Amino acid sequence: MGKRLISQRRGRGSKTYTSPSHRFKGEVKHYGLESVGTVIDLVHCAGHTSPLMQVAYATGDKVLALAPLGIKVGDTITNGVPSSGAEPQTGCIMPLREIPEGTLIHNIELRPGDGGKLVRASGTFARVVAKADGSVRVVLPSRKEKIFLDACRASIGVLSGSGRTEKPFLKAGTRYHRMRARNKLYPKVCGVSMNAVDHPFGGKSSAVKGRPTQSPRNAPPGRKVGKIAPRRTGRKK
Repeated sequence: MGKRLISQRRGRGSKTYTSPSHRFKGEVKHYGLESVGTVIDLVHCAGHTSPLMQVAYATGDKVLALAPLGIKVGDTITNGVPSSGAEPQTGCIMPLREIPEGTLIHNIELRPGDGGKLVRASGTFARVVAKADGSVRVVLPSRKEKIFLDACRASIGVLSGSGRTEKPFLKAGTRYHRMRARNKLYPKVCGVSMNAVDHPFGGKSSAVKGRPTQSPRNAPPGRKVGKIAPRRTGRKK
């Protein structure tokens, strides 16, 4: 007997599990051309944990960018290497090879030109620690070090909104509406707590699984739950 899992229902694309992207302000990524812009507004977007800033560049384009700590309306943003050779300012977008060691950065590109993929949550930052031939070593918020190509771009500064996680939700209803704004699954229920028709681990008593938690490698969708074909099981000798 088949069981419709949550992951299967989400993949169908119904309105219940579709992200409300029509309420988001827009896509946030690095501007493609080297230019100088001005911050004209600070906006809130339900799809991002950090505040956004709207930047008007000299080319006439208006784009959204992640707002770093200390930025304000009227500040100047440089996209590219400053022609004056001055030190990089907060909010400027530069290649990693031009950023001095020890500088705090955010919104780092994984590949040159992808617009920025890493370190985008509120209050986060990374640090440039070393440079080599064609590569730059960066310490991420997880304290892990990652090597990037020196042509990858990043923004200078620490992302604003660092106190977001300090405010308690106090009740489940507040947490529900917060997660609903970004269409995140909440609450999350473990399989052993479900009924037998909802999950392979459901039914029986609350903590007793009717099936092993290790699923076969060739298990069909709906049965591939628990330990997804682990390479080894048991205690490590």
